[in-house]
Amino acid sequence: MHIHRGRIVIVNLSNKDFDTVIKTSPVPVLVDFWAEWCGPCKAIAPILKDIDAEHSDSVVIAKVDIDQYGDLAQKYSVMSIPTLILFSNGKMVKREVGAKGKTQILGMLGL
Repeated sequence: MHIHRGRIVIVNLSNKDFDTVIKTSPVPVLVDFWAEWCGPCKAIAPILKDIDAEHSDSVVIAKVDIDQYGDLAQKYSVMSIPTLILFSNGKMVKREVGAKGKTQILGMLGL
């Protein structure tokens, strides 16, 4: 995990820290389920970095590599990627499948 200005910045989640980050974050957590070989996943990566930089006090951006942590993808019924799941207070509140533009992602986050 990386800490910046007192909060976690884009972090690659694993089985052992997923629940902790989701449940203890004081702000909503947007989890990007992705894979290295996924073109659309690579396309949204810079958008997520921009959102993280611009809204660092409002949301935590996290990533789960489905090739490394397929059990997490299975747990959250991720059938295709990219899948973005928004967690608030430890609970899944929104889900989007497929590459989305910045405006759509900000809308999902209510920003």
